Amino acid sequence: MMAEPEVLPLNAQAARGEMRAPERSQFAHLLIHFLERFFRHEAASPDGDAKSRLVLIACSAGLPPFMVAIYLWPVYHPLWPPGAGRPPYWVQVNHHFFFVVYAFVSMGIATVFEWDLFFPDLLDLFVLGPLPIAQKRIFRARVAAIAVFVGGFLFDANFLPALVLPAATDPPNLLRFLAGHVVAVFGSAFFAAAFILALQSVLLGLFGEQLFRRFSLLAQGFAIAGLLVLLLLFPVYSGVVPALLENRSVYAFALPPFWFLGIYQSLFEGASAPPVYAQLAGIGCAATLIATLLVVLAYPFAYMRQVRQLIEGPGAKSTRRHMRLPLDWLLHFTLVRAPVRRAVFHFIGQTISRVTRYRIYLVLYGGVGLSVVVATVLRFTSDHGLVRMAVSGEGIRAAVGIVAFWTIASLRIAFVSPGNRRGSWIFRIVHGKPAPFRAAIEQLLAAKAWVLLAALSVTFTACLAFQFIAPPELRPWPAVAAQLLVAAGMCLLLTDIFFLNVREIAFTGERPRAESNFAFTVWKYILVIPVVSGFPVATEPWIERSSGHFAVAIAGLSAAHFVLRAAHRRMAREHSESLALEDDEEEFPMKLGLRY
Repeated sequence: MMAEPEVLPLNAQAARGEMRAPERSQFAHLLIHFLERFFRHEAASPDGDAKSRLVLIACSAGLPPFMVAIYLWPVYHPLWPPGAGRPPYWVQVNHHFFFVVYAFVSMGIATVFEWDLFFPDLLDLFVLGPLPIAQKRIFRARVAAIAVFVGGFLFDANFLPALVLPAATDPPNLLRFLAGHVVAVFGSAFFAAAFILALQSVLLGLFGEQLFRRFSLLAQGFAIAGLLVLLLLFPVYSGVVPALLENRSVYAFALPPFWFLGIYQSLFEGASAPPVYAQLAGIGCAATLIATLLVVLAYPFAYMRQVRQLIEGPGAKSTRRHMRLPLDWLLHFTLVRAPVRRAVFHFIGQTISRVTRYRIYLVLYGGVGLSVVVATVLRFTSDHGLVRMAVSGEGIRAAVGIVAFWTIASLRIAFVSPGNRRGSWIFRIVHGKPAPFRAAIEQLLAAKAWVLLAALSVTFTACLAFQFIAPPELRPWPAVAAQLLVAAGMCLLLTDIFFLNVREIAFTGERPRAESNFAFTVWKYILVIPVVSGFPVATEPWIERSSGHFAVAIAGLSAAHFVLRAAHRRMAREHSESLALEDDEEEFPMKLGLRY
């Protein structure tokens, strides 16, 4: 039916007879419902288009290892110098290791991102509870949906390289190579999913839903950060893999991807494989079995406790926070003196603290940013078989810019994202749409003040943390002062740049009428991050040389801020003086963007 055109001639429609919907059992309907919820919830699909989101996730997960497998062809078939053979043994091992690490990381991130939907919530309780459906059937359908989700993502992210690698690498024994690759890669991904689901089941069963939710988002952020660090640092620590394996380092036996590398090499090399691979393979098999048994035993108990606590409901608690009163008084006296700015400022803070979706955005972006910072700062070296971890001074300078950029970028995405517009009616009634210039500029400045305070707090905290691990050249007071100045200046300018075109109050924007280009968005980040990370590296040594350079830097940052501020006020005035659009009216193409 989906392959045929939507509009058919009348004769063709009459010849088809009566349309009959496919008969599905109650279990099948529940399975489809739970699978759709994995991609239709507010964090995974804020625009409600779950089908396109599913295709986007599938392509994003499956393409990277596929492209790496294609790029391995010239490595194993070099055109120059003539007669060059296969790459060295440890280079081949690192190639195998990459696919194991990628499978582990991708499956782990997918499981962490969806783990809130592995257990029932209030929506399931209110909608499915009154229906004549047996609870055992709902439980079996949810378990089946989790299995389908894990199996589908596992297959999608890892099956393409297995089709290309035999031709790209020309292994001496094709069957052994395919067996090692498929078993190790799929086993690594399956262990990541089983371990995370088992950990969540154990924590939820021990602490209960209310206590678990207090640190759930934080755990998600650190889990995603750790997984991404493992992937982003692969070019760094791949050079010390031979030393780790030859010396039987504790790191090799503690990191799960090494276990499945042992399975890979044991099946591929057979009896000629070094003994360390057999030991790692044994640990990997035992760990996978233990994680699977924990899921089987702990998940039903955690599921039943979750349902019981949802029925009982949370206890009453006070929402007043007396510790924030002095801080609020200071803010009212300095940054948010105008009543309009003060109202929007507190509206932003209370919305972020109440709505889970925005907290998920911030935690996930924070996890990605933390992984980028760690990958920028850490270095690994091998000296006489000993693996050493070092801290890069230039990496710390660059990390300050990355922290500021990532914090402000994540807050902007959360502020302009659609989906929760229940608080927008009050601003429209009080000030109209669009609001007068004075009210509009105060509303927009409240969002910039909130973002600037948050960015300064996070960036200065990062600078303080970096001082504990910084090399000696970054600890004198001129270097610290230069770092703090650059951090404050970048927070100020990046806030001006990111919110230059924002014309709506935070969390009250409408859904975009056109679909955003995911590839273009990613490329913007890829192109901007080198600039924001290179700016502190280039300017901090110059600033710390003399007080005159320090004053020139302050003047330059202030001048750039006033230029951006004037541009922002001009855009806000133009928007306020334009005519309001109707709810179903579009600016383009009917009016070519003209509002008069």
